[in-house]
Amino acid sequence: MKITRVETFQVPPRWLFCRVETDDGVTGWGEPVVEGRAEVVRAAVHVLADYLVGQDPLRVEDHWQVLTKGGFYRGGPVLSSAVAGIDQALWDIAGKHYGAPVHALLGGPVRDRVRVYAWVGGDDPGELREQIAAQVEAGFSAIKMNGAGLMPRSPTPADLAAVVRRAEVAREVLGPARDFAVDLHGRTGVSGARRVVAALEESQPMFVEEPLLPEHLHRLGEVTAASAVPIALGERLYSRAEFLPALSAGLAVAQPDVSHAGGISEVRRIAALAETFDVLLAPHCPLGPLALAASLQVAFATPNFLIQEQSAGIHYNAGAELLDYVLDPAPFAFSAGHAHRTDLPGLGVVVDERAVREADRRSHAWRNPVWRHDDGSFAEW
Repeated sequence: MKITRVETFQVPPRWLFCRVETDDGVTGWGEPVVEGRAEVVRAAVHVLADYLVGQDPLRVEDHWQVLTKGGFYRGGPVLSSAVAGIDQALWDIAGKHYGAPVHALLGGPVRDRVRVYAWVGGDDPGELREQIAAQVEAGFSAIKMNGAGLMPRSPTPADLAAVVRRAEVAREVLGPARDFAVDLHGRTGVSGARRVVAALEESQPMFVEEPLLPEHLHRLGEVTAASAVPIALGERLYSRAEFLPALSAGLAVAQPDVSHAGGISEVRRIAALAETFDVLLAPHCPLGPLALAASLQVAFATPNFLIQEQSAGIHYNAGAELLDYVLDPAPFAFSAGHAHRTDLPGLGVVVDERAVREADRRSHAWRNPVWRHDDGSFAEW
């Protein structure tokens, strides 16, 4: 079996899919994208495809080694995301070839269902009480929300009080038997993050996500020491090597993204490394159905898995939704806040290829917002 073609499809709302075709008629799908830079990753996928065409698709690990290291210059979100989507597609082919789900090829399942959470509140969180209640009614036992909208690097007492009040609302609606997570998106400085995390302790969030920017990881230990609240991060880290300092600094929950951090192959290794630090895995995934399917395959086979992000109804999904490009919604039929394991081969997704090709003709040019503080200076989104 040889790879004969690699195609990419830039589809709304902000996703990029890739399709790897073989001379045996087996095809694999993946989701290589950097949100807001889909065109750049698309070009990178086609550069890497020059090497892949003519190769045996079942040599998944060898291809990962060559694609990540063979160009001499390594790393970064664009290359890692391009490799990630290809890696997903190669695992998809392998599963279809062997007639098994990817989690079986990773050593077999360690669980039958995967807990997932729902997003509420949007970029600038509002109407939380109603939205959280709706997700509880839908069966979810966990939600995530942004802690704040625009946030100064040095928050005022009023800024801190607003974050705490949102957490109190979440706890009031959810009660003690359900969970919520608070995403800070690196919007405040390290000292502000320490104050926010400490102030949230009484509400007992499941975790506080990305309290500081990835370039400030050398100060993560100060944040983890500020409170007993579990600290999570990792969507902007792309390899085991980048996770190691965070793990050593007291990280509680690792959040690699299977579409950014080198695909199934590297996320699986990040999970194993995290396990040696007694750190749990909660993969980042506000993306499309292929990224979610790949994340679930990892989750079914990972002992230290905690919970899975998913994008159904997320505020980013303008123009398309999670199930718009799949023929069989069954793998994404959440029940009691869980995704349930299937034995469908590969990633377990049946792609609506006609819908994908049509959507690619419409394409998209999604860009994340650029925020500014009151004085006109740049603000973290």
